[in-house]
Amino acid sequence: MRISQETIETVRSRADVVEVIQDFVSLKKKGTNWTACCPFHNEKTPSFSVSPAKGIYKCFGCGKAGDSITFVQEIEGLSYPEAVVYLAKKYQIPVDYLKGEPDLDKESQNERESIFIALNFALQFFQTQLAESEEGRSLGKTYFQERSFSEATLQHFQLGYSLSGWDSLYQAALAQGFTQDILLKAGLITVTEQGKVYDRFRERVMFPIHNLAGKAVGFGARLLTKQAKQAKYLNSPETVVYQKSKILYGLFQAKQAIRQQDVCYLVEGYTDVISLHQAGIENVVASSGTSLTTDQIRLVNRFTQHIVLLYDGDQAGIKASLRGTDMILAEGMQVEIVVFPDGDDPDSFIKKVGTNPFLAYVKQHAKDFIRFKTDFYLQEAQNDPVQKAQALKEVLQSVVQVPDTLRRSFFLKELSDSFGLEESILIDECNKILLQKHKQTTSPAQAIGLPETSETDEVDPVADLWAEPEIVSPQMVKERALIALLLLYADYDLQPDKKFCHYLFEEIADIHFTHPVYEQILEQYKLFLEKGTIATAQLLLEQATDPVLKEEIIHLITPKYKLSENWEKKHAILTTKDEDILHELAYKAILRLKLRYIRKLIQDNLQALANAQDSLELQDELLQQGMHLKDLEKEIAKLLGNVVMK
Repeated sequence: MRISQETIETVRSRADVVEVIQDFVSLKKKGTNWTACCPFHNEKTPSFSVSPAKGIYKCFGCGKAGDSITFVQEIEGLSYPEAVVYLAKKYQIPVDYLKGEPDLDKESQNERESIFIALNFALQFFQTQLAESEEGRSLGKTYFQERSFSEATLQHFQLGYSLSGWDSLYQAALAQGFTQDILLKAGLITVTEQGKVYDRFRERVMFPIHNLAGKAVGFGARLLTKQAKQAKYLNSPETVVYQKSKILYGLFQAKQAIRQQDVCYLVEGYTDVISLHQAGIENVVASSGTSLTTDQIRLVNRFTQHIVLLYDGDQAGIKASLRGTDMILAEGMQVEIVVFPDGDDPDSFIKKVGTNPFLAYVKQHAKDFIRFKTDFYLQEAQNDPVQKAQALKEVLQSVVQVPDTLRRSFFLKELSDSFGLEESILIDECNKILLQKHKQTTSPAQAIGLPETSETDEVDPVADLWAEPEIVSPQMVKERALIALLLLYADYDLQPDKKFCHYLFEEIADIHFTHPVYEQILEQYKLFLEKGTIATAQLLLEQATDPVLKEEIIHLITPKYKLSENWEKKHAILTTKDEDILHELAYKAILRLKLRYIRKLIQDNLQALANAQDSLELQDELLQQGMHLKDLEKEIAKLLGNVVMK
């Protein structure tokens, strides 16, 4: 069944786009809008903008755009109906369904939703076994009590216990109507080649792993008894809702604290996260049984650019971890390392000293990653010149990852003092590494300075405001400029008796737009005008069902550049608003589109002339048409102030 349009409209109107996005990204207020680094692509400078007034977001780097529903859809990989239901639950809005209406996305939507429901059933089953079964209380509860986890903590992290029986969960799930196929796809059961089915998790304490929306997507589990051929730690397999490399344990519970404190503590184990959280240190996460990945780093980067790695005193473990930390530097983030005394990890240390002494220790012993790595390798090298040279190479490999040239320069200055070498030598070594990296990532054309495109066209200042990063045709650029003006100023009084939209449609009556989305927008406007309504961009957005159409409308009503309101006052420079010169902007934009259209007709005319070698009469007719088109081209170019070459 499909969700009713009334429900969708209620969700769209009630869902605060800033509030929704802040569940996943740390936003900063800038004027009337909010900004952040885009969560959909890798960037160092924020180009992601959220407009609460319009209820939309737009990234000027990758072009992603939409409203609160499409944001949840994109960030969580949900279908449109799933995103609507997610927001309806968040804002406690009843969801009405249309009976008998087919849902084109039903199969994929139902499978994902069924997997989530199965995982949630398993979570509740494990919680119940921990609290009520004799086995769960004697083994699971004892384990958690030994770690001083309170009942409130068990509930907050939804911890549980899996029974020792071969198929306890499987049988309970079947009784509730779950199919073997869904349970298998959720990673909850295993099926042998002989067809025997058994629970994946048995006789283990269970740590649910949540996505940023708070849904259980998988489990981490620890075996409590010594069994041959049984791994002590076991995670859920990769599924359509769980990819280990893209999940951080505890981030759902920690994201608000990370945003507020602008720092994230990264630890190794689930119990480290839980113990620190219980002690009041909530801005802490752990990788889900894997080495740190770029996707996980970028997850943290949505909320802060400051990571502090908390290590135990194991030297071999530290050395292995150092190799993966360069990825954090490459993301432009600040990285610090804290090492606890031998024999202690974050879990044991917080229990030994308490919250305030723990935080004081972290503050006192936090060391910048480059300095930490330098001291670590120099201590290993002692006075051996060969090992010192190798140590320097290891450290420089990290330094070159730092994208900020100023920070990199300060690190090189410190390394010069630490290794007793001239700074120029270190700069040369860095340049060699950077040159090698550049060769590996640069195309041959870029290396010799060739331009990516060779097409030239007259400059269109209006179109440039809505320029996209992808390569587009000159014709599309001209069309885009006019559609943008239409979306922004359709109802504007161009003359006392004429709205801007009426003027525009009169001028472009004989022009066919080549871009299907722009043609679709024009058709929508015409339909509204026939009903006596001048459509606003907001009205078109509300009516749009095509995500491509919706994204393009948002792109066009959020121009890339906007002068500050204080510009005129601060610099004593008069600025002109678009609406003040709308007639001129539209007039020139229409001329540019007509010029491009005529040039296309000239090319078609030349091609037709080349194909008319057998007919002198047709050639003569085409030549006359060509001359007329060239005259029109010169006339329009003259009005625009351009020169047409003969």
